[in-house]
Amino acid sequence: MTARPEAPAADAADLLHPVVLHHIVNTLQWPGLRPLQEEAVAPLLAGADALLLAPTAGGKTEAATFPILSRMAAENWPGTSVLYLCPLKALLNNLTPRLGTYTGWLGRQAAVWHGDVAESRRNRIRRERPDVLLTTPESLEAMLVSLRTDHRGFFAGVRTVIVDEVHAFAGDDRGWHLLAVLERLRRIVAAEQASAHGDRGVPRNTTPVPRDAPDGPPAAAGAEPRWELQVIGLSATVGNPTELLRWLQGSGAGRRPAHVIAPDLPTASSATAAGPVTVPPGEVELDYVGSVTNAAKVLATLHRGEKRLVFCDSKKTVEELGQALRALGVATFLSHASLSAEERRRSEDAFAQARDCVIVATSTLELGIDVGDLDRVIQINAPGTVASFLQRLGRTGRRAGTTRNCLFLTLTESALVHAAGLLSLWGQGWVEPVVAPPEPRHIVAQQVLAYCLQENRIGDRTWADEWNGLAPFDRSAEPIVRHLVRAGYLDSDGGMLFIGPEAERLFGHRHFSELTAVFTAAPEFTVLHGRDEIGRTDPVLLTDPVEGPRLLLLAGRSWRVTHIDWKRRRCFVEPAEGGGRARWLTSADGGLSFELTRAMRDVLLGTDPPVPLTRRATQRLATVRENHLDVVHPGGTMIVRTEDLTDVRWWTWAGERANRTLVASLGDLADPLQAPTASYLRLRSDLTPPEWRAATADLESRLCLPHVTDEALAGLKFNTALPPRLAEATLATRLADLPAATTVLREPVRFTTLEN
Repeated sequence: MTARPEAPAADAADLLHPVVLHHIVNTLQWPGLRPLQEEAVAPLLAGADALLLAPTAGGKTEAATFPILSRMAAENWPGTSVLYLCPLKALLNNLTPRLGTYTGWLGRQAAVWHGDVAESRRNRIRRERPDVLLTTPESLEAMLVSLRTDHRGFFAGVRTVIVDEVHAFAGDDRGWHLLAVLERLRRIVAAEQASAHGDRGVPRNTTPVPRDAPDGPPAAAGAEPRWELQVIGLSATVGNPTELLRWLQGSGAGRRPAHVIAPDLPTASSATAAGPVTVPPGEVELDYVGSVTNAAKVLATLHRGEKRLVFCDSKKTVEELGQALRALGVATFLSHASLSAEERRRSEDAFAQARDCVIVATSTLELGIDVGDLDRVIQINAPGTVASFLQRLGRTGRRAGTTRNCLFLTLTESALVHAAGLLSLWGQGWVEPVVAPPEPRHIVAQQVLAYCLQENRIGDRTWADEWNGLAPFDRSAEPIVRHLVRAGYLDSDGGMLFIGPEAERLFGHRHFSELTAVFTAAPEFTVLHGRDEIGRTDPVLLTDPVEGPRLLLLAGRSWRVTHIDWKRRRCFVEPAEGGGRARWLTSADGGLSFELTRAMRDVLLGTDPPVPLTRRATQRLATVRENHLDVVHPGGTMIVRTEDLTDVRWWTWAGERANRTLVASLGDLADPLQAPTASYLRLRSDLTPPEWRAATADLESRLCLPHVTDEALAGLKFNTALPPRLAEATLATRLADLPAATTVLREPVRFTTLEN
């Protein structure tokens, strides 16, 4: 795999189709291509796989689509030949007009397909088969299993798949789902080509043959040349771009040419790759405000007349800050996943048109959704990763003469240290590697069931061929398939497997729509004002005892509950003056990483981030450092007991997953019922140093996976389709950090008593 292609010729744009080049010059009136777009032309025209890396608004979409549209026109690709996959429906809606314009230059068409697209529009897409289809992986799979879509005919001519925001897929189970669906797509393309070329004795499930393969079967007279599926990923900065591209290639990794194209980014994309990278801080500032109310006051007085995008770490904070800003007379809009699509669209459209205003959002606006030119980004507290911060920072500085900027307003002392640690890592040029979650056995079960729906019945010995040998969807999954048969998810007859009664019962609702959704959504009630949907809320707010009227906070406004339809999970409301509450369940994740937690320890030890701190932040950070003198040490970890011996804490500063691993491995030395934090875990109160040394002497060689609760297991969708032990092992592996736990155990430990 080539880390970066050869420097492009000065006339890279001249390689594009003349019509595309004409419109770049005359319609878009660009003076030239950006470096990323120049470097992408030659490898993409040659059919290579690629990962295009650039900050937000770095021109990645055009870098991918201009060469691919040029190929489409030059080679006269028929039917639906390009799939453009996005993680969010809103991003698809945002991109469709732009891609519709580009395809229109060539007399071609683009269309969007996702869960909100009306059936009449879908029927038109089935009939007319647009040249470029924008969709999500879940909707793509829904088309594969649908009886209404001729999936073989529809997808037979697909040449290229573009995956936007690929890092948003790769870090969780949606990435495994994406890879598996793309392998099934490869099989359809290969089978249809085999049929078109008159291959005999070639089963439908066959490995794709490169069009330039010297020993491939000869093409039938007049037949189209063979091709392999080309995959192109678009991403912001990641710490492991070469590995991410190899992951995206799936079964094509190592067989196909591949390029990481990132001319606008440093050659070393993580501090562990080739030493620290110098990153100009720009206009980034860190402040401490102490409360949502104070944050609203700062936002109401700062940068008046400008468009400000405020990111929050929870939907609850979005609602509370939105209400507080409106009370101060600030034109405020909200966006988060529990607001209705119409409510979000109104907010985003109104914000895009306005000037002196604020939009408050969760990570829903972190990706490339266009909300117009922004002047400022404000971060309440801190995101969980450097990569997420880079995405948010990249929302600014798009206009000529402007710079990228971000103001951190932290609400708590822990958030202040978190933000300072994150900014320290950013200043070093360090970015998290994007790593797929290990052992996705539940996705394997989902894929086998989905494949049965797609083909009606599959061979009990040939099912693994469908994923072209890609692990873990290969023969190693046979125990899972046997369990699916035993448990009734699959029926077996005459050497064939097909959907069984248990799968019908659990996933058959609405034509098996639940089977194509990888995540389990938290149970929420739809909130309605008359016939208008406002959003969704946690049912706990509808059951908690209250005095007086039951008030909700949603879309930045207070609502009084007038009626609850428990059967249909609906809640009817009317406007109220104030006092509403907001609450949503948060899904469990791995918490803060080892690297970020260690950076926070460094901050407590005196390291300052390479950005300006306000006087409030400087004073508060000094106080926090003084209060943590007894729990941080540069030479190792600390075990600290209170003077009355009632509490003993091991300050590992290792991250939540590492601490979970250590709790499970320490046995009765640790409190088994605790929920470890990223910085410490609790030990037995009567623990002595000799007992500690004896118990941990060989602990590194017998580390255990964390305990999995039934509640946590319920959040792993399709866990019931696995043997219980496999389901628990899958989740336990994801909650563990064995390398970080090992690092901690190899460090010196200091014992101290905290005096009152």
